[in-house]
Amino acid sequence: MRNSLVILFLLSCCIPSFAQKPVYNELEFNVGPYELPTLFKKEPANKEEMRNTWEKKRRAYLLKLFKDNMYGQFPRKPKTMRIELQHSNPQALQGKATSKQVRCYFSKADSSVYMDVIIYIPNHLAQPAPVFMGLNFKGNHTIHNDPDIIISKRNKDLLLLNKDNGKTDPNLRGTQAERWELEHAMAKGYAVATAYYGDLELDHAEGWKQSLRSKISKELGLKPQDWAALSVWAWGLSRIVDYLETEDRIDASRILVTGHSRLGKAAIWAGANDTRIAAVISNNSGEGGAALSRRWFGETIHRINTSFPHWFVEKYKFYNNRPYLLPFDQHMLLALVAPRPLYVASATEDLWADPLGEFLSAQLTEPIYNSYGLRGLQGVSFPAPDTPVGHVVHYHRRTGKHNILLYDWQQYIAFADQYVIAKPEGQ
Repeated sequence: MRNSLVILFLLSCCIPSFAQKPVYNELEFNVGPYELPTLFKKEPANKEEMRNTWEKKRRAYLLKLFKDNMYGQFPRKPKTMRIELQHSNPQALQGKATSKQVRCYFSKADSSVYMDVIIYIPNHLAQPAPVFMGLNFKGNHTIHNDPDIIISKRNKDLLLLNKDNGKTDPNLRGTQAERWELEHAMAKGYAVATAYYGDLELDHAEGWKQSLRSKISKELGLKPQDWAALSVWAWGLSRIVDYLETEDRIDASRILVTGHSRLGKAAIWAGANDTRIAAVISNNSGEGGAALSRRWFGETIHRINTSFPHWFVEKYKFYNNRPYLLPFDQHMLLALVAPRPLYVASATEDLWADPLGEFLSAQLTEPIYNSYGLRGLQGVSFPAPDTPVGHVVHYHRRTGKHNILLYDWQQYIAFADQYVIAKPEGQ
């Protein structure tokens, strides 16, 4: 009996060594050592060689690694995609903007496969407007209380209907307005375009069966399991770019993609795949987004794959408790944005997203940006709260919780003014 107890004790002591990853750490001194893969297998001799190797070989190689092991494929634009105007108001928001609501149909054979996009374009501009583009969580009608916004009837599981009577509730308009700051962006000379992410894929494990992935994957040359929800959402952002390129009042060379949380992950992935996007903004994207996966802090691969098994392809689950076997880490994803401007933002209370891991990941893109003669976060220390730092790669840590608020928008607009509107030499 005594020997059995000793064996049980020894086994219990061993458990953390091979099963620690389902345990979640938010204390920095518990992180421990980790080794990151390098951007290049063999360090190039100089900046010119690095840039050439990156553009001709390494970038495409890394992009394929992420497609095959994590996010899934990123298919082409559907040949039959068409855009239909649903509503337009040249005097929206008390005359400050022109609003347009368009429906992007992705299949000629199935009219249920579409995405509704709304855009606000500032009326005071004499020239085409740069535009912030991103997906929203709760429906287009929640980004502002504008009564002209068409309320979708597709998704009864969200804030689209009054749960008491099952009818459309006008009081639900604008319930996510603090996350969009339309008037502020337009006053600064930026248009804003968005679409509801559930138009592309409903966000639950069986959502793909009712959504785009089950309906047109074959038409796109894929099987549904060849891509996952995050790739579908990112693909939808590229389809918004397709629409924006048709708008005369939009400067299609200055399209910035932004996203919060899981939609920040999608924004990064869209920017990595679609180089028409001029700048990428990740807001609190955390694990599977900007944060380093090998850093044991906050959310883990195991937890994200358990909670959201539909976000990534099946192969990614192999790394649940084996992040050290990944052929990449997230700094390599962020590097795929180069040489375009990149902004990564965190929040002080959002430890689950690992703010330091997000900062370090952004900082580690420096060699690629340097090869283009650009500065990022090299030599910059992890900043105090509410202190934006960096150059073409920027970072801040807002005081507060997991959210995107006016402070964040103010920094993104200032960043866009400097690095997208007035491009530095060499960019």
